[in-house]
Amino acid sequence: MALRILADENIPAVEHYLGPLASVRRIGGRDITPEHLQDADALLVRSVTRVNDELLRGSAVRFVGTTTSGTDHIDLPYLNAHGIGFAHAPGANANSVVEYVLAAVAEAGEKLECLLAGGTVGVVGYGVIGSAVAARFRALGIRCRIYDPWLDQHDIPDPAPLAGILSCDLVTLHPELTLEQPWPSFHLLGQPQLAQLAANCLLINASRGPVVDNGALLARLTGGRGPACVLDVWEGEPFIDAALLERVELGTAHIAGYSLDGKLLGSRMVCQALASHFEIDVQVAASPAGEPEPLQLPDGLVGAALVRHLLRARYRIREDDQRLRDATLGAEPAAAAAAFDRLRRDYPARRELLGSVVRGQFAGESVALLEALGCIPVAAGDSG
Repeated sequence: MALRILADENIPAVEHYLGPLASVRRIGGRDITPEHLQDADALLVRSVTRVNDELLRGSAVRFVGTTTSGTDHIDLPYLNAHGIGFAHAPGANANSVVEYVLAAVAEAGEKLECLLAGGTVGVVGYGVIGSAVAARFRALGIRCRIYDPWLDQHDIPDPAPLAGILSCDLVTLHPELTLEQPWPSFHLLGQPQLAQLAANCLLINASRGPVVDNGALLARLTGGRGPACVLDVWEGEPFIDAALLERVELGTAHIAGYSLDGKLLGSRMVCQALASHFEIDVQVAASPAGEPEPLQLPDGLVGAALVRHLLRARYRIREDDQRLRDATLGAEPAAAAAAFDRLRRDYPARRELLGSVVRGQFAGESVALLEALGCIPVAAGDSG
């Protein structure tokens, strides 16, 4: 008999990776109730579903998987106490978030030029995603300072106190959401911390909405007193503050980690873990997405212009910003919330830049930048 799996409708390719071994039922992540799980062997979710005693009590579920890196939405002690298997997908969407951050920087005036000319990036949270973000900036020759009080400071390159991070040209947030003392990340950036950000700083939050006190941020931004802000995550999702959206540089619907490549990798990782838990043999199929189309680099692009061109070639973040504004601003709260979730459910396929073949004529500096972005340069006329 095929395994009975209930899966968030936003998780792709479960059927592709498990084949006839599973019978998959799909439902919106926020709509999953205990009644849906009465005859399910496994539950696959993303970050919007709270998996706890209230959801699982009395169910037949023997395995829970989340295709996200974070696990703050999962009651792990409950799963352990009840012998329910668990897997997540650390790193699956890391590069998607990395490229989201880079795309945001590339669209924020001349911030990219500033960083390449000697600016400094402050990274909050040095887990799988934060460390990947820092590694990509360092590959581009940009200095990073790191704040993560939960880690041994000897394991962090260029550690800094939070005050030191807040003085950087770019502050990008990637901690897990926790209330645990002595260093909770809930409202890590409140009014006192936000007041320390310079007006010309760029603040990006692609972690969890409550890491930033959204009310305090709105107060700081009211009157145009900066800093420039990019928010992919919001307090109270899917109900977001329209006044705050109107004041940020870019706002998106919690899709930083939503590249097609990242979502497929997350699905594959969790499906492999599910198969292992139930001791079934799965012949892992190749990604259904195939290889992305090669990119052509116009002649004469160097430095920031080259980086910006390549980032836009794979992802135009302003289109996501416009979708969110069009779908939510001016709508009633319930309608805006439903639109927020639809943007996630119906998100268009977005391929990553990492691993892309780029054809063109390259100077030495350009080759170094291409490789720093994870691209494969192929000189014009080369058959590679």
